[in-house]
Amino acid sequence: MRLATAIANRRLLNLAGLLACAGMMGFALYVQHVLYYDPCPLCVLQRIAVISMGAIFLVATVHGTDGAFRWVYAALIGLAGAGGAGVAARHVWLQHLPADKVPSCGPGFDYLVDTLPLADALKKIFSGSGECANVDWSLLGLSMPAWVLIAVVPLALFGIWANARRAPRRW
Repeated sequence: MRLATAIANRRLLNLAGLLACAGMMGFALYVQHVLYYDPCPLCVLQRIAVISMGAIFLVATVHGTDGAFRWVYAALIGLAGAGGAGVAARHVWLQHLPADKVPSCGPGFDYLVDTLPLADALKKIFSGSGECANVDWSLLGLSMPAWVLIAVVPLALFGIWANARRAPRRW
């Protein structure tokens, strides 16, 4: 009974993580399709990280996390979160560069991925471009990449905790 309760709790916690990721993506799509702010290449990579975390939360919710799988899900959520946090931190850094240090604008994400080998495309994407340094939207003085960073780090830590923790003991 105790193990079944712990697994059910993990499933609920993973469902909460999935819903948080879905909410983040829902807001990103609202900003893109209703407010008409197109995502830059670094924004696309942040979306990929959030979607990856959501997919892992989904699989962990459906599959249940028991035994070694709880460590696998915790590690995968941590990796996806670290990737998203790294890209978001780089994006925030680009947005705070002085105007004369901002890289020139380059081609879009689709063009880079379609025309260059993947390693070269990723190198260009991570170097950022002028469009990545623009702050088109902000809330409380923080840009969207800053909010992604603020959301992804605790969400990844939550996912690691939810899956790696021991089953609660019943007295």
